[in-house]
Amino acid sequence: MTIKDIKNTVLQYLPFESEIAELDRQIEELRKQNPQQSLQGETSPQIRALQVQQTELLKKIYSNLTPWQTVQVARHPQRPILSDYLSQMFKDVRILHGDRCFGDDRAIVTALGQIGREKVMIVGQNKGKDVKEKIACNFGCPNPEGYRKALAKMKLAEKFGLPVVTLIDTPGAYPGVGAEERGQAQAIAVNLMEMSRLRTPIVCVVIGEGGSGGALGIGVGDRMAILEHSYYSVISPEGCAAILWHDGTQAPRAAEALKLTGKELLALKLVDAVIPEPLGGAHRNLHDTLFNVEQYITKSLTQLKRMPIDKLLDARYQKIRAIGASCVSASEFAAVKEKRQIAERLSLKAQLDAAETAKLQPQPQS
Repeated sequence: MTIKDIKNTVLQYLPFESEIAELDRQIEELRKQNPQQSLQGETSPQIRALQVQQTELLKKIYSNLTPWQTVQVARHPQRPILSDYLSQMFKDVRILHGDRCFGDDRAIVTALGQIGREKVMIVGQNKGKDVKEKIACNFGCPNPEGYRKALAKMKLAEKFGLPVVTLIDTPGAYPGVGAEERGQAQAIAVNLMEMSRLRTPIVCVVIGEGGSGGALGIGVGDRMAILEHSYYSVISPEGCAAILWHDGTQAPRAAEALKLTGKELLALKLVDAVIPEPLGGAHRNLHDTLFNVEQYITKSLTQLKRMPIDKLLDARYQKIRAIGASCVSASEFAAVKEKRQIAERLSLKAQLDAAETAKLQPQPQS
Protein backbone atom coordinates (compact mmCIF):
# COMPACT_ATOMS: atom_id res chain seq x y z
CA MET A 1 0.00 0.00 0.00
CA THR A 2 1.39 3.38 -0.98
CA ILE A 3 0.23 6.98 -0.83
CA LYS A 4 1.82 10.28 -1.86
CA ASP A 5 2.62 12.78 0.83
CA ILE A 6 2.67 16.57 0.43
CA LYS A 7 6.23 16.51 -0.93
CA ASN A 8 5.23 14.19 -3.79
CA THR A 9 7.32 11.31 -2.48
CA VAL A 10 5.83 7.89 -1.98
CA LEU A 11 5.56 6.63 1.58
CA GLN A 12 5.46 2.85 1.86
CA TYR A 13 3.51 1.28 4.70
CA LEU A 14 4.32 -1.81 6.72
CA PRO A 15 1.69 -4.55 7.26
CA PHE A 16 0.78 -3.30 10.76
CA GLU A 17 0.28 0.31 9.57
CA SER A 18 -3.00 -0.13 7.69
CA GLU A 19 -4.90 2.25 10.00
CA ILE A 20 -2.22 4.93 9.56
CA ALA A 21 -2.38 4.48 5.80
CA GLU A 22 -6.15 5.02 5.85
CA LEU A 23 -5.77 8.25 7.85
CA ASP A 24 -3.12 9.48 5.42
CA ARG A 25 -5.47 8.73 2.52
CA GLN A 26 -8.24 10.78 4.14
CA ILE A 27 -5.86 13.68 4.84
CA GLU A 28 -4.64 13.63 1.24
CA GLU A 29 -8.19 13.74 -0.10
CA LEU A 30 -9.01 16.75 2.11
CA ARG A 31 -5.83 18.52 0.96
CA LYS A 32 -6.90 18.10 -2.66
CA GLN A 33 -10.06 20.02 -1.80
CA ASN A 34 -7.89 22.87 -0.49
CA PRO A 35 -5.14 23.29 -3.16
CA GLN A 36 -3.73 26.48 -1.60
CA GLN A 37 -2.89 24.60 1.63
CA SER A 38 -4.33 27.51 3.60
CA LEU A 39 -4.60 27.07 7.37
CA GLN A 40 -7.95 28.86 7.18
CA GLY A 41 -9.47 26.67 4.47
CA GLU A 42 -12.76 24.86 4.86
CA THR A 43 -11.10 21.49 5.33
CA SER A 44 -8.34 22.68 7.70
CA PRO A 45 -10.16 21.75 10.97
CA GLN A 46 -10.83 18.24 9.64
CA ILE A 47 -7.21 17.86 8.53
CA ARG A 48 -5.90 18.96 11.93
CA ALA A 49 -8.26 16.55 13.71
CA LEU A 50 -7.07 13.66 11.52
CA GLN A 51 -3.41 14.63 12.09
CA VAL A 52 -3.94 14.56 15.86
CA GLN A 53 -5.58 11.16 15.54
CA GLN A 54 -2.71 9.94 13.37
CA THR A 55 -0.11 11.12 15.89
CA GLU A 56 -1.86 9.32 18.74
CA LEU A 57 -2.09 6.15 16.65
CA LEU A 58 1.61 6.30 15.74
CA LYS A 59 2.50 6.68 19.42
CA LYS A 60 0.35 3.72 20.34
CA ILE A 61 1.73 1.44 17.63
CA TYR A 62 5.42 2.37 17.84
CA SER A 63 5.56 2.24 21.64
CA ASN A 64 4.35 -1.38 21.57
CA LEU A 65 6.16 -2.93 18.62
CA THR A 66 6.76 -6.66 18.76
CA PRO A 67 10.32 -7.87 18.00
CA TRP A 68 9.21 -9.00 14.54
CA GLN A 69 7.64 -5.63 13.82
CA THR A 70 10.91 -4.00 14.91
CA VAL A 71 12.72 -6.15 12.34
CA GLN A 72 10.25 -4.99 9.69
CA VAL A 73 10.87 -1.33 10.57
CA ALA A 74 14.64 -1.89 10.47
CA ARG A 75 14.23 -3.25 6.94
CA HIS A 76 11.92 -0.51 5.70
CA PRO A 77 12.92 0.35 2.10
CA GLN A 78 12.87 4.08 2.89
CA ARG A 79 14.91 3.85 6.07
CA PRO A 80 18.07 6.03 5.99
CA ILE A 81 21.08 4.06 4.80
CA LEU A 82 24.81 4.76 4.82
CA SER A 83 24.73 7.06 1.78
CA ASP A 84 22.26 9.35 3.60
CA TYR A 85 24.59 9.62 6.59
CA LEU A 86 27.62 10.27 4.39
CA SER A 87 25.91 13.03 2.44
CA GLN A 88 24.07 14.77 5.28
CA MET A 89 25.74 13.98 8.61
CA PHE A 90 29.44 13.97 7.72
CA LYS A 91 31.39 16.78 6.03
CA ASP A 92 34.38 16.72 3.67
CA VAL A 93 33.91 13.03 2.92
CA ARG A 94 36.69 11.36 0.92
CA ILE A 95 36.01 7.74 -0.07
CA LEU A 96 38.91 5.25 0.22
CA HIS A 97 38.88 2.16 -1.98
CA GLY A 98 40.36 -1.34 -2.09
CA ASP A 99 41.88 -3.89 0.28
CA ARG A 100 45.28 -4.06 -1.50
CA CYS A 101 44.73 -7.78 -1.94
CA PHE A 102 41.71 -8.72 -4.07
CA GLY A 103 39.35 -5.85 -4.87
CA ASP A 104 36.96 -3.18 -3.67
CA ASP A 105 33.83 -4.49 -1.99
CA ARG A 106 30.97 -2.01 -2.44
CA ALA A 107 29.02 -3.41 0.51
CA ILE A 108 31.53 -1.76 2.88
CA VAL A 109 32.42 1.89 2.39
CA THR A 110 35.44 3.46 4.07
CA ALA A 111 36.04 7.20 4.06
CA LEU A 112 37.76 10.09 5.75
CA GLY A 113 35.32 12.71 7.00
CA GLN A 114 34.35 15.14 9.72
CA ILE A 115 31.50 15.02 12.21
CA GLY A 116 31.04 18.06 14.39
CA ARG A 117 34.59 19.24 15.05
CA GLU A 118 36.07 15.76 14.91
CA LYS A 119 37.95 14.34 11.93
CA VAL A 120 37.23 10.62 11.77
CA MET A 121 37.61 7.44 9.76
CA ILE A 122 34.18 6.24 8.65
CA VAL A 123 33.49 2.53 8.09
CA GLY A 124 29.96 1.60 7.10
CA GLN A 125 27.88 -1.05 5.42
CA ASN A 126 25.95 0.08 2.36
CA LYS A 127 22.76 -1.57 1.06
CA GLY A 128 22.23 0.66 -1.96
CA LYS A 129 19.28 2.82 -2.98
CA ASP A 130 18.00 1.40 -6.28
CA VAL A 131 17.96 -2.15 -7.62
CA LYS A 132 21.18 -1.76 -9.62
CA GLU A 133 23.08 -0.43 -6.62
CA LYS A 134 21.59 -3.08 -4.31
CA ILE A 135 22.83 -5.84 -6.59
CA ALA A 136 26.30 -4.26 -6.76
CA CYS A 137 26.36 -4.14 -2.94
CA ASN A 138 25.03 -7.69 -2.49
CA PHE A 139 22.11 -6.06 -0.65
CA GLY A 140 24.50 -5.01 2.11
CA CYS A 141 26.19 -8.41 2.56
CA PRO A 142 29.98 -7.82 2.60
CA ASN A 143 32.65 -10.04 1.07
CA PRO A 144 36.01 -10.82 2.76
CA GLU A 145 37.73 -8.04 0.83
CA GLY A 146 35.28 -5.60 2.41
CA TYR A 147 36.35 -6.57 5.91
CA ARG A 148 40.03 -6.48 4.92
CA LYS A 149 39.51 -3.04 3.42
CA ALA A 150 37.82 -1.90 6.65
CA LEU A 151 40.71 -3.18 8.76
CA ALA A 152 43.33 -1.58 6.51
CA LYS A 153 41.62 1.80 6.80
CA MET A 154 41.19 1.44 10.56
CA LYS A 155 44.92 0.76 10.83
CA LEU A 156 45.48 3.94 8.83
CA ALA A 157 43.27 5.83 11.30
CA GLU A 158 45.28 4.39 14.19
CA LYS A 159 48.52 5.58 12.56
CA PHE A 160 47.28 9.18 12.28
CA GLY A 161 45.35 9.27 15.57
CA LEU A 162 41.88 9.47 14.02
CA PRO A 163 38.85 8.03 15.85
CA VAL A 164 36.89 5.35 14.01
CA VAL A 165 33.11 5.54 13.51
CA THR A 166 31.36 2.42 12.21
CA LEU A 167 27.76 2.38 10.93
CA ILE A 168 26.33 -1.15 10.90
CA ASP A 169 23.52 -2.13 8.54
CA THR A 170 23.70 -5.67 7.17
CA PRO A 171 21.59 -8.85 7.24
CA GLY A 172 24.87 -10.79 7.42
CA ALA A 173 28.13 -11.47 5.61
CA TYR A 174 27.79 -12.67 2.00
CA PRO A 175 27.44 -16.50 2.02
CA GLY A 176 28.60 -17.18 -1.55
CA VAL A 177 31.12 -19.85 -2.53
CA GLY A 178 33.66 -17.25 -3.67
CA ALA A 179 33.44 -15.42 -0.35
CA GLU A 180 34.08 -18.65 1.55
CA GLU A 181 37.00 -19.54 -0.71
CA ARG A 182 38.57 -16.14 -0.03
CA GLY A 183 38.34 -16.61 3.75
CA GLN A 184 35.13 -14.98 4.95
CA ALA A 185 35.28 -16.40 8.47
CA GLN A 186 38.97 -15.60 8.89
CA ALA A 187 38.50 -12.02 7.68
CA ILE A 188 35.78 -11.42 10.30
CA ALA A 189 37.80 -13.16 13.03
CA VAL A 190 40.90 -11.07 12.30
CA ASN A 191 38.79 -7.90 12.46
CA LEU A 192 37.42 -8.91 15.86
CA MET A 193 40.94 -9.44 17.18
CA GLU A 194 42.46 -6.29 15.67
CA MET A 195 39.60 -3.95 16.57
CA SER A 196 39.75 -5.10 20.18
CA ARG A 197 43.27 -3.70 20.44
CA LEU A 198 43.20 -0.80 17.98
CA ARG A 199 44.87 2.17 19.67
CA THR A 200 42.26 4.78 18.81
CA PRO A 201 38.68 5.42 19.98
CA ILE A 202 35.97 3.39 18.20
CA VAL A 203 32.24 4.21 18.21
CA CYS A 204 29.83 1.71 16.64
CA VAL A 205 26.17 2.41 15.78
CA VAL A 206 23.61 -0.04 14.39
CA ILE A 207 21.50 2.07 12.02
CA GLY A 208 19.34 -0.71 10.55
CA GLU A 209 20.00 -4.43 10.54
CA GLY A 210 22.77 -5.90 12.67
CA GLY A 211 22.89 -9.49 11.51
CA SER A 212 25.31 -12.22 12.53
CA GLY A 213 29.09 -12.04 12.09
CA GLY A 214 28.57 -9.60 9.24
CA ALA A 215 27.76 -6.96 11.84
CA LEU A 216 30.42 -8.10 14.30
CA GLY A 217 33.13 -7.69 11.64
CA ILE A 218 33.00 -3.91 12.16
CA GLY A 219 31.19 -3.95 15.52
CA VAL A 220 33.90 -4.07 18.18
CA GLY A 221 34.45 -0.73 19.90
CA ASP A 222 34.50 1.43 23.00
CA ARG A 223 30.86 2.46 22.56
CA MET A 224 28.09 0.41 21.00
CA ALA A 225 24.74 2.06 20.27
CA ILE A 226 21.64 1.03 18.37
CA LEU A 227 18.82 3.05 16.86
CA GLU A 228 15.51 2.51 18.63
CA HIS A 229 13.89 0.50 15.83
CA SER A 230 16.97 -1.39 14.65
CA TYR A 231 17.93 -4.92 15.61
CA TYR A 232 21.19 -6.69 16.49
CA SER A 233 21.25 -10.47 16.49
CA VAL A 234 23.41 -13.56 16.12
CA ILE A 235 21.25 -14.63 13.16
CA SER A 236 18.27 -13.33 11.20
CA PRO A 237 14.85 -14.43 12.49
CA GLU A 238 14.20 -16.29 9.21
CA GLY A 239 17.51 -18.15 9.49
CA CYS A 240 16.82 -19.07 13.10
CA ALA A 241 13.33 -20.30 12.23
CA ALA A 242 14.68 -22.40 9.35
CA ILE A 243 17.22 -24.09 11.65
CA LEU A 244 14.99 -24.68 14.67
CA TRP A 245 11.61 -25.39 13.06
CA HIS A 246 12.48 -25.90 9.36
CA ASP A 247 9.85 -23.28 8.65
CA GLY A 248 10.60 -19.68 7.65
CA THR A 249 7.09 -18.60 8.61
CA GLN A 250 8.10 -19.04 12.26
CA ALA A 251 10.29 -15.90 11.99
CA PRO A 252 8.08 -13.86 14.39
CA ARG A 253 8.48 -16.60 17.02
CA ALA A 254 12.24 -16.66 16.44
CA ALA A 255 12.44 -12.86 16.78
CA GLU A 256 10.82 -13.14 20.21
CA ALA A 257 13.39 -15.71 21.33
CA LEU A 258 16.47 -13.92 19.96
CA LYS A 259 16.14 -10.82 22.21
CA LEU A 260 17.22 -8.59 19.34
CA THR A 261 15.54 -5.23 20.07
CA GLY A 262 17.32 -2.21 21.53
CA LYS A 263 15.55 -2.41 24.90
CA GLU A 264 16.38 -6.10 25.31
CA LEU A 265 20.00 -5.61 24.26
CA LEU A 266 20.39 -2.70 26.69
CA ALA A 267 18.99 -4.82 29.52
CA LEU A 268 21.50 -7.56 28.64
CA LYS A 269 24.30 -4.93 28.55
CA LEU A 270 25.19 -5.82 24.98
CA VAL A 271 24.78 -2.21 23.87
CA ASP A 272 25.64 1.00 25.73
CA ALA A 273 22.78 3.18 24.47
CA VAL A 274 19.56 3.15 22.48
CA ILE A 275 19.34 6.22 20.23
CA PRO A 276 15.73 7.48 19.98
CA GLU A 277 14.04 7.69 16.59
CA PRO A 278 11.39 10.21 15.49
CA LEU A 279 7.75 9.23 15.91
CA GLY A 280 6.89 6.55 13.37
CA GLY A 281 10.47 5.48 12.69
CA ALA A 282 13.55 6.91 10.99
CA HIS A 283 11.97 6.64 7.53
CA ARG A 284 9.42 9.31 8.48
CA ASN A 285 11.96 11.94 9.56
CA LEU A 286 15.47 11.70 8.14
CA HIS A 287 16.68 15.00 9.60
CA ASP A 288 15.87 14.22 13.24
CA THR A 289 17.32 10.71 12.93
CA LEU A 290 20.65 11.98 11.64
CA PHE A 291 20.71 14.70 14.31
CA ASN A 292 20.22 12.15 17.11
CA VAL A 293 22.95 9.88 15.76
CA GLU A 294 25.34 12.80 15.29
CA GLN A 295 24.75 14.00 18.85
CA TYR A 296 25.51 10.54 20.25
CA ILE A 297 28.68 10.10 18.20
CA THR A 298 30.13 13.55 18.96
CA LYS A 299 29.36 13.22 22.67
CA SER A 300 30.94 9.75 22.82
CA LEU A 301 34.06 10.84 20.95
CA THR A 302 34.52 13.80 23.32
CA GLN A 303 34.38 11.44 26.31
CA LEU A 304 36.66 8.80 24.79
CA LYS A 305 39.35 11.24 23.63
CA ARG A 306 39.82 12.43 27.20
CA MET A 307 40.95 8.95 28.27
CA PRO A 308 44.62 7.88 28.07
CA ILE A 309 44.96 5.31 25.31
CA ASP A 310 46.13 2.50 27.64
CA LYS A 311 43.17 3.09 29.94
CA LEU A 312 40.88 3.16 26.91
CA LEU A 313 42.16 -0.21 25.70
CA ASP A 314 41.82 -1.72 29.17
CA ALA A 315 38.23 -0.48 29.43
CA ARG A 316 37.48 -1.92 25.97
CA TYR A 317 38.95 -5.27 26.99
CA GLN A 318 36.91 -5.38 30.20
CA LYS A 319 33.78 -4.41 28.26
CA ILE A 320 34.26 -7.30 25.84
CA ARG A 321 35.02 -9.80 28.62
CA ALA A 322 31.87 -8.76 30.49
CA ILE A 323 29.58 -9.73 27.61
CA GLY A 324 27.17 -12.38 28.83
CA ALA A 325 28.12 -11.98 32.49
CA SER A 326 24.71 -10.52 33.32
CA CYS A 327 22.89 -13.50 31.84
CA VAL A 328 24.11 -16.06 34.41
CA SER A 329 26.82 -15.82 37.05
CA ALA A 330 29.74 -18.24 37.16
CA SER A 331 28.53 -19.76 40.44
CA GLU A 332 25.02 -20.27 39.05
CA PHE A 333 26.43 -21.84 35.90
CA ALA A 334 28.65 -24.16 37.97
CA ALA A 335 25.68 -25.15 40.15
CA VAL A 336 23.56 -25.93 37.09
CA LYS A 337 26.39 -27.93 35.55
CA GLU A 338 26.95 -29.84 38.80
CA LYS A 339 23.25 -30.69 39.09
CA ARG A 340 23.25 -31.95 35.52
CA GLN A 341 26.30 -34.12 36.19
CA ILE A 342 24.76 -35.59 39.34
CA ALA A 343 21.53 -36.26 37.50
CA GLU A 344 23.43 -37.98 34.72
CA ARG A 345 25.36 -40.15 37.23
CA LEU A 346 22.16 -41.14 39.00
CA SER A 347 20.51 -41.91 35.72
CA LEU A 348 23.45 -44.10 34.66
CA LYS A 349 23.53 -45.88 38.04
CA ALA A 350 19.81 -46.50 37.84
CA GLN A 351 20.25 -48.04 34.41
CA LEU A 352 23.07 -50.32 35.61
CA ASP A 353 21.05 -51.39 38.66
CA ALA A 354 18.08 -52.19 36.47
CA ALA A 355 20.25 -54.24 34.14
CA GLU A 356 21.77 -56.14 37.07
CA THR A 357 18.36 -56.82 38.55
CA ALA A 358 17.14 -58.14 35.22
CA LYS A 359 20.06 -60.61 35.11
CA LEU A 360 19.27 -61.93 38.59
CA GLN A 361 15.60 -62.57 37.84
CA PRO A 362 14.80 -66.19 36.91
CA GLN A 363 14.05 -66.74 33.25
CA PRO A 364 10.67 -68.28 32.38
CA GLN A 365 10.82 -71.94 31.24
CA SER A 366 9.99 -72.52 27.61
